[in-house]
Amino acid sequence: MKKLIHNFIHCGILGWCLEITFTALSSFRRREFKLTGNTSIWMFPIYGMASFLAPVCKIVKKQHFLIRGFVYALLIFVGEFITGSLLMRKEICPWDYCRSKWNINKIVRLDYLPCWIFAGLLFERLIKESDESGDS
Repeated sequence: MKKLIHNFIHCGILGWCLEITFTALSSFRRREFKLTGNTSIWMFPIYGMASFLAPVCKIVKKQHFLIRGFVYALLIFVGEFITGSLLMRKEICPWDYCRSKWNINKIVRLDYLPCWIFAGLLFERLIKESDESGDS
């Protein structure tokens, strides 16, 4: 249980950092050179849920990194869809992808697949390093 909590906290922090960096780089594209990144407090537990990828990491560990990344991205899409749907019902969802032609119900953007592959592989590495370091 301690390992799960440890991984949950670290995945939440990593997710926040990735999101802030991603949104800051998006502001660069808009020529907003303050590079202000943003996130929501709701995103911490959502990213923290990546800690639940640990059993999947063990199952796919011998697969090519692209296959592993694709599996993680699919699971992230499912998590994003479920959490986004719940937050949309309460009108507190911090994201709205209605402007993207690649959106599913304004909640998931299929064109973010490469980002989620990359994020999934980073979460895998974080979880793997936690396992290897013997954190309990």
